[in-house]
Amino acid sequence: MSDLFDRPFEDEDDEIVHPPPSAVDRQPTAVRRIFSVSDLTVAVRDLLEAHLFEVWVEGELSNCKIWNTGHLYFTLKDDRSQLRGFMFRSSLRYLKFKPTDGTRVIARGKITVYEPKGEYQLVCEHLEPQGRGALQLAFEQLKERLQREGLFDQARKRPLPALPRKIGVVTSLEGAAIRDIIKVLQRRYANAHVVIAPARVQGAEAAPDIARASAGCRRGLIRPPPP
Repeated sequence: MSDLFDRPFEDEDDEIVHPPPSAVDRQPTAVRRIFSVSDLTVAVRDLLEAHLFEVWVEGELSNCKIWNTGHLYFTLKDDRSQLRGFMFRSSLRYLKFKPTDGTRVIARGKITVYEPKGEYQLVCEHLEPQGRGALQLAFEQLKERLQREGLFDQARKRPLPALPRKIGVVTSLEGAAIRDIIKVLQRRYANAHVVIAPARVQGAEAAPDIARASAGCRRGLIRPPPP
């Protein structure tokens, strides 16, 4: 009996058997995951928001428009691409300048996807003019707005007496400003009658609160600010 190890690896008489094509076709294949358009859009949105939750983007404003909801819609672009942007009214009111077409800005926000159209966009939380002159631009726009409102008209100005009998101060009772005012008045004009009208000086309620306190000063009816 011949030893098995004495045989060659392949005898000429051995027949090589290939699997039939049907056997190859029956091999398991990878399972396909099929998304709906909505599911894929949501998956893309979640990826973008997870990795680009805070970005700074530089570009030029175009198509700026504030809708009747108070929200700002705009396009941020450079010489090769463009990005749609959106800013909620709650963030827009804190800007120190008015966004206009052609202004070069730096925007901070997060990237997300507007699902109905499948478009990615920037939800902007902060916007500022870019480079030197940014503060000057904000100041000039504020000055122009106040000028249009007639607040700089000579007819609205009243002469100040050299020694006023009563001085009204509209400010917060918790700030350092009121202590500084009283300290200076005691040193320079101790006989002045000071009327203090408490008011909020920061936040969304500051403007109407200051207006209320100013009107109270003029009428001599000083009431505490609402809670």
